[in-house]
Amino acid sequence: MEWLYILMPIAGVKIFWPGLIILGIGVGVIGGFFGMGGAWMVTPGLNILGFPMAFAIGTDIAHMAGKSLISTMRHGKFGNVDYKLGFIMLVGTIVGFEVGAQMIMWLERIGKVDMVVRWIYLGLLAFITWMVFTDIARRKAKDRAAIASGQEVDKNATGLEWHKTLHKIKIPPMVHLNVAGIYCSAWLPIAVSFFTGWLAGILGIGGGLIRMPALIYLVGCPTHVAVGTDLFEVAISGLYGAASYTYKGRTELVAAIIMLIGAAMGAQVGAVATKYIKGYGIRYVFGLAVIGCGISIFLKLLGVYIPSVAGVCDIIATYLILGLVSGMALYITIKMVQGAKREIAMKKAKA
Repeated sequence: MEWLYILMPIAGVKIFWPGLIILGIGVGVIGGFFGMGGAWMVTPGLNILGFPMAFAIGTDIAHMAGKSLISTMRHGKFGNVDYKLGFIMLVGTIVGFEVGAQMIMWLERIGKVDMVVRWIYLGLLAFITWMVFTDIARRKAKDRAAIASGQEVDKNATGLEWHKTLHKIKIPPMVHLNVAGIYCSAWLPIAVSFFTGWLAGILGIGGGLIRMPALIYLVGCPTHVAVGTDLFEVAISGLYGAASYTYKGRTELVAAIIMLIGAAMGAQVGAVATKYIKGYGIRYVFGLAVIGCGISIFLKLLGVYIPSVAGVCDIIATYLILGLVSGMALYITIKMVQGAKREIAMKKAKA
């Protein structure tokens, strides 16, 4: 089965190339749907496939930048991108990313990068899982209360409403974000973008894993606008990040190109799917994806602490992450096709 493996010339490791294609297509669909580069699955996925963590981070950022740019153009056609908000957030993103990238270089020098990155990933995924499902539970409770009292269900209501508190902070300059329908201090999106940019530099993500929920829960964007705007931000920060990691010699361009070919096709499907699946449907599927990714990273850590089960854990983690990507991409594609069929049927009925 030697033909199933390809030598990565820069990283110097042999990689299971069908795994790169599965990751590329699957994460293209998922990233276009959730409004993020998908690095929260690709970076650990590449590490599980055999890339050293620093190369997994740099390679994923390079692949992510091109894919997110394609998805942004598609979302822009649907009116899902608040470009003004995206450009404001660039300030914090670029500064935060460079701080994170320098921390990774330092951790690599002291030999702690793999362990530290995995634990940060695990903690972040656990927090996001709690946040998403708490939001869903509280939203459902509000819906039940409204129905019980005979009131109309507010379709724009959210479970977690942290953004309402943050919008009370009136530090100038204040900005109107027309597409998102928000009036807030410019420092709010800048602060959010600095934190997500820092995470991007450390974890090798475009920041979308935390930026998409941050745009919803902290900035107050509608879900579909958070998806499109986040992808725009991921594309820009990803281009900067790819240049930074390539300069540092931590980008495997062969793997990035293989993945980008599949991702370019998958991103189109994911972006169109948001036309038919909106709001809490997106959030629920997102929460399930985060749980699956967290389990795969935990298995990798278990193998480090208990060497006797490392081989088994690696195999399970590899199949889990690839199965998660494939299964979610298939689910999103099916929902897109079903939605498109309903739309066509409605148009025919009106005609």
